[in-house]
Amino acid sequence: MATPAFEEIAETFEFLPDWEERYREVIALGRAMEPMPEALKVPATKVSGCASQVWIHPEIAGGRFGFTGDSDASIVRGLIAILHALYAGLPVQEVPEVDAGKELARLGLDSHLSSQRSNGVRAMIQRIRESAREAA
Repeated sequence: MATPAFEEIAETFEFLPDWEERYREVIALGRAMEPMPEALKVPATKVSGCASQVWIHPEIAGGRFGFTGDSDASIVRGLIAILHALYAGLPVQEVPEVDAGKELARLGLDSHLSSQRSNGVRAMIQRIRESAREAA
């Protein structure tokens, strides 16, 4: 159920020889992401449960889910970019059905993130799912 954008990331990761290369790719994805307007970095968009500062602002248009996100940590910003690729453009009602853990495992992220980062990713996924449920 992954989007074409996520499939492209998954294919890229298949060809990267080791985790160090994948780590660099995650950071590059974060750098390529559109910056989040400072005006959206407010308590209502801040995701609790993350070691870094993380903001996610849902954007629903035409029944499709999207979001703007940002973090003060490069690797987390890259993880936000990956989650954006996983969810952006999906019909709102399909967002909660995505098995994010399974999809992210395809990238090898599950075994290479610290427990704090893994908890942060789960918190971001929970926020995304809640936003989609509220919009549906």
